[in-house]
Amino acid sequence: MRVLIIEDDKVLAKTVEQCIGKEYDVDHAYDGEEGVLYARQGIYDAIILDIMMPILDGYEVLSKLRSEKNYTPVLILTAKDAINDKVKGFRNGADDYLVKPFNREELIVRLEALIRRANGNYTENVIEYKDLILDLNNRTAKANGKEVLLQGKQFDMLEYLINSKNTIITKEQIFDKIWGFNSETTTNVIEVYASGLRKELKKIGYDKYLKTIRGVGYIWSE
Repeated sequence: MRVLIIEDDKVLAKTVEQCIGKEYDVDHAYDGEEGVLYARQGIYDAIILDIMMPILDGYEVLSKLRSEKNYTPVLILTAKDAINDKVKGFRNGADDYLVKPFNREELIVRLEALIRRANGNYTENVIEYKDLILDLNNRTAKANGKEVLLQGKQFDMLEYLINSKNTIITKEQIFDKIWGFNSETTTNVIEVYASGLRKELKKIGYDKYLKTIRGVGYIWSE
């Protein structure tokens, strides 16, 4: 899973990354305008957003994203602790609000809760599609009680596709979300992983849901 941190204080942004880096892949934006550009990629499971930033403040970032129908869960992380600031944050489209200084464990569980709600997983950290169940805690996949042997980023790719079912996902989106902007490899690696994923899914009869959109990317759909 990938999280975007929009925070102009680079030291603090690094601290937040260290807090969540074991659980999530992280990208940084250091002003509001850059944050909007990153968020528009549509590759993030959640956004951690500061309020007081140059060019566009956090409220403006939220308003712009929500007006563009970008509903990525947003957790505001800020030193502004007044009630009117919190109200303004929620009214502009925030999903949660945490005041600095923060507790690492609280930040992690709030992120987990946001992502679960966004994915419709309220009781367990799992994703289900028909009889296929992905357990996000231990990164295992099963269908009808039979384990699907997925290697590394094959699991990440399947998770992303199912969460985005019935939506065409470009190779660039998959690459940016799973490998990251700064990866030294190329988008060609996606075809290799997609092929391996399809072979494993074929063993349980689920390869028919993974469709290739030639020259564009992939879609998980009936």
